[in-house]
Amino acid sequence: MTYTSVQPNSLMRAATLAELQEKGQLLIRLNQQTIALFYSKERVYAIDNRCPHMGFPLHGSVCKDGIVTCPWHYARFDLASGGTFDSWADDVRSFPVQVTDGEIWIDLSVQVNPKAHQQQRLQDGLEQGISLVIAKSAIALLDFGIEPTEPFQVGLTFGTRYNKAGWDTGLTMLTCMMNIMPYLDESDRPRALYQGLSAVARDSAEAPPHFRVHPLPTANLDFPTLKAWFRQFIEQRDREAAERCLMTAVQSGMSRTQIAEMLFAAATDHRYLDVGHVLDFINKALEALDAIDWQEAQPILASLVTGLANATRMEESSSWRYPVDLVAILETAFQQLPTALESGQLQRGQWIQPPELVSVLLGDNPQAIADSLLNALRSGCTEVELAQVVAYAAALRVARFNTNNDHGDWNSAHHPFTFANAVHQGIRRVPTVELLRGVFDAAMSVYLNRFLNVPPARLPEPKDTIADPESLLSSLPELLDRQQQVNETGRLVAQYLYSGGKPERLMAILAKLMLRENRDFHVIQSIEAAFRLYTQLADPLEGVPVLVATARYLAAHAPRMRSHEQTYQMAYRLHQGLRLFEETDESVGDG
Repeated sequence: MTYTSVQPNSLMRAATLAELQEKGQLLIRLNQQTIALFYSKERVYAIDNRCPHMGFPLHGSVCKDGIVTCPWHYARFDLASGGTFDSWADDVRSFPVQVTDGEIWIDLSVQVNPKAHQQQRLQDGLEQGISLVIAKSAIALLDFGIEPTEPFQVGLTFGTRYNKAGWDTGLTMLTCMMNIMPYLDESDRPRALYQGLSAVARDSAEAPPHFRVHPLPTANLDFPTLKAWFRQFIEQRDREAAERCLMTAVQSGMSRTQIAEMLFAAATDHRYLDVGHVLDFINKALEALDAIDWQEAQPILASLVTGLANATRMEESSSWRYPVDLVAILETAFQQLPTALESGQLQRGQWIQPPELVSVLLGDNPQAIADSLLNALRSGCTEVELAQVVAYAAALRVARFNTNNDHGDWNSAHHPFTFANAVHQGIRRVPTVELLRGVFDAAMSVYLNRFLNVPPARLPEPKDTIADPESLLSSLPELLDRQQQVNETGRLVAQYLYSGGKPERLMAILAKLMLRENRDFHVIQSIEAAFRLYTQLADPLEGVPVLVATARYLAAHAPRMRSHEQTYQMAYRLHQGLRLFEETDESVGDG
């Protein structure tokens, strides 16, 4: 007989050869490891007893021609190496064997690099669209101490290489998950990564690769020229020419701020593109690049061009033209932006928000809305401050959403909020006049949804407090196990915060409850945007309606099917080495 060479000091006795020959298979335990022994064609094999797919015992499986087949999902494995013939199953761990004087000895030392193996399995999971493989890899990689940015970058690279229509919901969800990492309990971080990576795999399924357009063969073009060309080509919906301009800007060493300025200018040359998704996707792509220090900038930025060029422009829609021509109001306001900014220049840093401003933004007079924004700029309000006020007003639309509206109208309230958040985050990066137009677009989109607050849902009041706010959090999961608990959830969140509860604890719980549901693009967007806005508000009590808004939105979309969480739990238990389907067998030997 010929057996794999092993190191003598790592051997452990497993059984006698005669016993294995008699039975054909044996189940043994060595150092808490359950191992299946097989005897086939005068050779001894040893493999982990758990099928790596979902943990079903391999002992008792059919062994033929050096291949063992799991009887549950029929995954097939090479007994000698443990390698699988079915990529969804993963390789099973095999153990080198030595037979000496009729006794079987097994080497329990690790034979492969587990980190490299999981990195490859993550790539396999993305390519094959296998959520369980992605979950197992995310859990293992973070457990090895790898920073989440490493698998995040793998997902970005894959998702921008293989995509149907460029940057889309999957890559946005992945970036949202990275953005909320600091708010999560440590145990939820691999869960968030798994959700985002699986969303990318879904979007990329069977998609052809994107072949980037090469930069122009020159390095002598200045930024104003490239920016003007890029906007012109987007205006003409000429994707290829626009992409070449953008790639040239990257290749020429234009700054990150200049790249962002180009993209945001083109995204605000028309009104509220694709109900805000285009600008939101641009902002998320830039945030993703920040997370990986702008590595892979060309493919990530190239993925944005198709969405920009093909977007629906809201000035072409009737709601923005009739019965009030909102576009005309906005164009007039845009002409006044330079002088309004100049008038307020000397008063910057001294602006105090008028108490009526938010009420005007939530009102029914679009001309008054535009005028109030211009007056704020004339009074010294900065671009960032103005964007934050509009994002706050958009959050109030959701917080005051009347549940008598059609369920689909939640999204009508949601889109202006996530768009306003994208403008707010973008303008913190590049406070340009072009992007400032997006603040006005966001305000008008909030105006268009005024009917969703007729009558407005009552906001909980600060006077309703309790001595032990932490006791409230234990009721939150149960509330979200039931449908139609929107108002109850909003009241609980407000009461917790007004009673002195810890916002970071509440946000971690809300994120946990989001992650247990099947992925929902809009819910993930809402949570991420609300957390960012709440954190950036100066007054925590002022931010209470923001967290009320996202909690109500989450409650409106819960409970859902939780199959994604079931997959994650299976992966987690497998990673922990638990014997998921093995029965206790007193006859199993300990070597």
